[in-house]
Amino acid sequence: MITIVESPNPLLNQVCDPCDLADRELRRLAKSMVKAMYKNGGCGLAAPQVGVSKRLVVIDCDQDDSGEQNPIVMVNPVIVETSGEVVTEEEGCLSIPGISVPIARPEYARARFFDLDGEEWEIEGDGLLGRCLQHECDHLDGITMFERCTPQARLQALADYEQAQAAGAKPGDTSVS
Repeated sequence: MITIVESPNPLLNQVCDPCDLADRELRRLAKSMVKAMYKNGGCGLAAPQVGVSKRLVVIDCDQDDSGEQNPIVMVNPVIVETSGEVVTEEEGCLSIPGISVPIARPEYARARFFDLDGEEWEIEGDGLLGRCLQHECDHLDGITMFERCTPQARLQALADYEQAQAAGAKPGDTSVS
């Protein structure tokens, strides 16, 4: 089982390399990422969060109590449009466990990507899906929640994260009591 890379690992702040669509290892990596995402209660996971500097993302924003899983594997995703009102909401991150941070993002996002068979797709959404698309694509460009929040929120988030780490926060924890 792969493990989640946690901040302040410098890999989280590196721009990732494009994936080679002919790379046979992508399927195995994507499968491992999906397992890690579900195991840790996430709705998205980017390859650098598991120690791989590749432009690969898995998301599933439609999870429900039935346990049905419909992960989407996105190879070389690119945000091609954002629009709508900029909304500030709390975000969590598997690589920054134990805290959530207020992040302002446009409510709608559209991304273009390839699937594991090399077919090009687009996905669009608002709410959680729009936010997740932007959050995971940020990871591919070396941007974490710390870089996305206001300077004041960043100082608070860094202090809260230090406390969360000391309290033993694990990936999937959005708060530590």
